[in-house]
Amino acid sequence: MIKKLSLISLFTLLPASFYFAQTTVYAYVKDQEGKPVESAEIDLVQSTDDVKADKIGYFQFVDLQPGQYQINVSKPNFETKVIEFTVSANEKRRDLGVISLLPAPFANAGVMVIDDAASDSDEDGSSMQPTIGLLNSGRDIFQSVTAFELGAYWFRPRGVDNRYEDVLFNGVSMSKNDDGRVDFSNWGGLNDVTRYPYESVDNITPSAYTFGNLGGVVYYNTRASSYRKQTSLAYSFTNRSYRHRAMATYSSGLSKNGWAFTLSASRRWAEEGVIDGTQQNSYAYFGAIEKQFSSRHAINLTAFGAPTYRASNAPNTQEVYDLMGKNYNSYWGWQDGEKRNSRIRKTFEPIFMLTDYLKLGKTSNWTNTFSYQFGSDSRSRLDWFHGTDPNPTYYRKLPSYFFSKALELESDGGNDVTADELAEIEAVRNSWQTDSNVSQINWDALYRANYLNKTGMNGEKRGAIYTMVEDVNEDKTFNYSSHFDTMLQPNWKLNLNFNYQNLKSDNFRRVSDLLGADFAYNLNAFGGDNPYNVDDTNVEVREGDRTQYNYLLYRSSYAFNASTELDLPKWNVMGSIFSSYSESQRDGKYRHHYYLNTSKGKSGIYDALDGGVKGRVTYKIDGRNFIVYNGAFFRVAPTLNEIFVNPRVNERMTPGVSNQIINSNDLGYIHRGQVLKIRLSGYYTIISNSTDISRYYLEGGGDDNSAIGAPNAFIAEVLSGADKRYMGVELGLDVKVTPTLNANLVASVGDYEYTNNPKAYSYSDVDRTYFAADQEFGEANIKGLKVAGTPQKAFSLGLKYNSTKFWWLGVSANYLMDQYLDFSVINRTANFYTNPRTGDIYTATTGEYTGFDIPEANAENVAALLKQQKFDDQFMLNANAGKSFLIGKYRMGVSVSVNNILNNRDYVTGGFEQGRKSNFAASYEDNLNAEKGGYALFAPKLWYDRGTTFFANVYLRF
Repeated sequence: MIKKLSLISLFTLLPASFYFAQTTVYAYVKDQEGKPVESAEIDLVQSTDDVKADKIGYFQFVDLQPGQYQINVSKPNFETKVIEFTVSANEKRRDLGVISLLPAPFANAGVMVIDDAASDSDEDGSSMQPTIGLLNSGRDIFQSVTAFELGAYWFRPRGVDNRYEDVLFNGVSMSKNDDGRVDFSNWGGLNDVTRYPYESVDNITPSAYTFGNLGGVVYYNTRASSYRKQTSLAYSFTNRSYRHRAMATYSSGLSKNGWAFTLSASRRWAEEGVIDGTQQNSYAYFGAIEKQFSSRHAINLTAFGAPTYRASNAPNTQEVYDLMGKNYNSYWGWQDGEKRNSRIRKTFEPIFMLTDYLKLGKTSNWTNTFSYQFGSDSRSRLDWFHGTDPNPTYYRKLPSYFFSKALELESDGGNDVTADELAEIEAVRNSWQTDSNVSQINWDALYRANYLNKTGMNGEKRGAIYTMVEDVNEDKTFNYSSHFDTMLQPNWKLNLNFNYQNLKSDNFRRVSDLLGADFAYNLNAFGGDNPYNVDDTNVEVREGDRTQYNYLLYRSSYAFNASTELDLPKWNVMGSIFSSYSESQRDGKYRHHYYLNTSKGKSGIYDALDGGVKGRVTYKIDGRNFIVYNGAFFRVAPTLNEIFVNPRVNERMTPGVSNQIINSNDLGYIHRGQVLKIRLSGYYTIISNSTDISRYYLEGGGDDNSAIGAPNAFIAEVLSGADKRYMGVELGLDVKVTPTLNANLVASVGDYEYTNNPKAYSYSDVDRTYFAADQEFGEANIKGLKVAGTPQKAFSLGLKYNSTKFWWLGVSANYLMDQYLDFSVINRTANFYTNPRTGDIYTATTGEYTGFDIPEANAENVAALLKQQKFDDQFMLNANAGKSFLIGKYRMGVSVSVNNILNNRDYVTGGFEQGRKSNFAASYEDNLNAEKGGYALFAPKLWYDRGTTFFANVYLRF
């Protein structure tokens, strides 16, 4: 009897004690208007039982043990809120009340503007590509500041460029197969529907949806029902690459019968941007239609595109900037009273996606996306046939050329530079500054030359001397993406991803404007007037016809990725593996007169097998302090541009091209307190066996001292087997000084350099001599040179005031250091020590170089000419402000941001050495001009910051 009573007492008392020892905690999440915030994420730091708020903003945690807790409440478009609370021993229910989320000031500001106009240049403009950081503000203070403040000045976190970043729409990668870069212009202007990614991971942190690369992953889910039910209208005024932007977005929300619609459209336009002659007219559209058949199954159709017309701006030498100012652009000229730009980029590559969402059981999801993208990307330029170069910055038209000729006469035994010669030089300088027919493209002269050339002396019809041509890329890409995720245990998740892609890329040059002529010739003026296509006897081409080159590229790839995440009380572990296989091939349509057997028809297939692993380990010291380690080791297949070194004229594959090998590690400490947030991390990355190719036009390059004796040629400079090292430290501090005032400090101290001396090659469209014997220049002595394209050190100090009256004001001081000039590959080879007339290689003895016919050839002068240029450190001041209003059911907001308030025009955002004087004798002679009061004829070409820019935005939402 006693035993029975004991058992009864045990089973009676245990539930009672358990009941009184555990508590249900609940609250409501609402916005500033008191409306529920649906699907807000509530992260209980001390547990893996994270929840989402329901349709009325309600959430709860059940069976919490007595103790201290912290929750992070977050939702895109709102500031994350941290709540701390205590559960007492005898509490049954704990009401946290209403948690109000304030709008994220930066999100309302609408100041995130992607300005990728600098990437339109074909003069080694790759160093100016925008990065994912410009699209992703992130929740981390380091990410936010590097995106908004430092990213405006082409700062790249950890030195990683666009080649190593991933943007996915519904699982489909937006990276281009030709160069591996993300082309943001495909959805430019669609800010409302791409403002908040579904997933965003930085650097090498593993992703749930793909393996990723070095620069992080941004994943967009375009499911129509995922967008907030509202109508949004916005207008922006700016002085950047465009002046005006109008945008409208409508989201229906999910109807009772399971339909949802989201539509968005925008236009960006400008008669002229900050830089002279840079007009723009761009449209964008987006549509998503979803049908939910049940709570477990839905289908979504997405279509978006961005027809864009944008004029480009040229890099210039310092001489040209000193003559004409920092806003000068040599690509345009006057025609019929209007500015006409010769370098126009036109893109329209719409994407259609069909996504199927399927929920399997209670814990599994399977998402499949089929997509198709097609369209055209074209870039125009002036071309000429037996004519003079119409480029106003062609070196023979600059004052420095006349100065150098005067010095040359002096060195040949003549008298000093005479007064008449100085007067001529001054006259050239004055004409540049006063006569637009000198300083800009003279369109009337081009039309006149074509008109006078129409009929020969014997009455025969003749073709154009000058034409406008377009380099066109027409891609057709089919994608299939599959994502499966399941919870193996409440704290253990598995993700599986499969991707297939098939590309057909049509590449050709097209005649876009005959400039008054009746036809043009498809003949190589620098190749003995031989036809570019020897199989076609008709060498006359007209507007819309293909000319000079015509080829197809094919690429198919398969990729599989698996990742898993395990969350334990003190540890969080995530691992990811991937494997991929790709095949690439060229199919030439022209039989080039230099490459009769290697230009037409299908090439061999280049195949590549990749694989790799990533891992992340987080140690939870407590609810506020964490130590995080990320590691990655993987191989990356070369892009089409890296495989085929000069596909315009032949099927030749780049010597030594192979998979890159990437080894990257970082270790960080994170503190997330209510007053102080800290992120401190160090990273070390090695990229081995990379193929770096710089492609550009060499205009008028036929002088004896040029490394490549090919005037007006399209050049490919190749580094094969290059190794690079990226290492540094990152710090982000966010301090809540008062409930409404935050201070932040961000520092990035990096060191990015080449660590070996790879092989160097050079290829030209027009001179077959340099396609023999692998075109090898030998080793390029670049070990220790810095990777260009970004400041290697950057610092930002900011203050942000968020008023309880829903207005804000922010200011930041930014300091940029260690920006380097991109070097010429050929200048760092044995060619620099070669006599251009005899081919003899000079030798060095005790620092003196024997064989030179000038006494200045010594180690000191050689080192001075080859020293990589480091630009001056720069200070930039930014500010932003805004306010949101509630007018009945309408929400209105206004904001303005100003970058470079002090109008600092000395900041060089990018630049590159010219390879025209690629041996000591020629280079030293060229630099004598600068030493004697002139300018080097072939000085580096630079881009400068645009000075003070602003972006003002107003929106209305209801």
